Amino acid sequence: MITLQSKAYEAPYQGEPAVWLTYGSYEAVILPAIGGNCIAFRDTVNQYRFLHEPTLSEMESFKAKPIIHGIPVLFPPNRYEDGKFPWNGKCYEFPVNEPSTGNHLHGFFHDIPWAVEQFSADDYSSRITLVQKVGTEHPVYKYFPHEFSMKLSYTLNEMGLHQHILVRNDGAESMPCLLAFHTSINAPFASNSQASDYRFKMTTGQRWALNERMLPTGQFQPLTEEEELMKTTGLSPYFEAMDNHYTSQPQNGRNRMELTDTYNRVTLVYDVGTSFKQWMIWNNNATEGFFCPEPQINLVNAPSVPLPAEQTGLISLNPGEIWEETGRLYCVQQQE
Repeated sequence: MITLQSKAYEAPYQGEPAVWLTYGSYEAVILPAIGGNCIAFRDTVNQYRFLHEPTLSEMESFKAKPIIHGIPVLFPPNRYEDGKFPWNGKCYEFPVNEPSTGNHLHGFFHDIPWAVEQFSADDYSSRITLVQKVGTEHPVYKYFPHEFSMKLSYTLNEMGLHQHILVRNDGAESMPCLLAFHTSINAPFASNSQASDYRFKMTTGQRWALNERMLPTGQFQPLTEEEELMKTTGLSPYFEAMDNHYTSQPQNGRNRMELTDTYNRVTLVYDVGTSFKQWMIWNNNATEGFFCPEPQINLVNAPSVPLPAEQTGLISLNPGEIWEETGRLYCVQQQE
């Protein structure tokens, strides 16, 4: 699976089985056995590493908690009060895995193996598709009792890294579809720049008020002057400690985060599609190095928030129905 300008092949990444995609100067790495995580996206000519990758010494802690590196898949995403998930007159019980809040956090698919359906390369791109087929014998079924399929695809070409996610209800009754990506972006991503060279913008709307358990109250809180700048001229991704939840508010028909390296005059665009009605932003207590702009379908704790499903993003899939969305990471060189 090798052409003159693209490859798709199996080789270890930090000692773990991985599938590598290349196209021109671009390179991406996917870890099927660790949540199907796209752990790396790089420009090897310009020495840009766009995603927060684990070092060799961090691999054990990463495997134990694969959340703050690469692009973990969260399904269902973020927090659920007391681990309870009410749905159609039933109440599913998720493990309480965040003792500090007494909540369930981040769902079931970011740390389990995904099956590789195919990987290939040609003159136009390199690509991989990973699959989860959840049936009655799947380990997730006991917590989330629905039969369904998920397909996650990455394609690498001259337009950057393209992502496609699909969920299909294979069962006989309606199922909830709640999903996010805990995308971890390096700032700086260039080897010759510093964190102070970076500014980011996002298509955020209103900020949800969260209680002491990091759960939405159903109300909004006023935006600060700095949060208003996130929508317009941008500011440092480390301007203050952030673990914030916002609605999305597309601009010019697109829903995205833009991170500009002012030293190299290049902007990384993370375009996530308008089905993601919410954003989370987490920056590790404003520690320079990486931050996480996380696109979400749904509001945190959506099934338990007394607001309309259209506002909370609590999507229902009837038998046989499909939900899908795309995203893309790519660079724009700024004009002199």
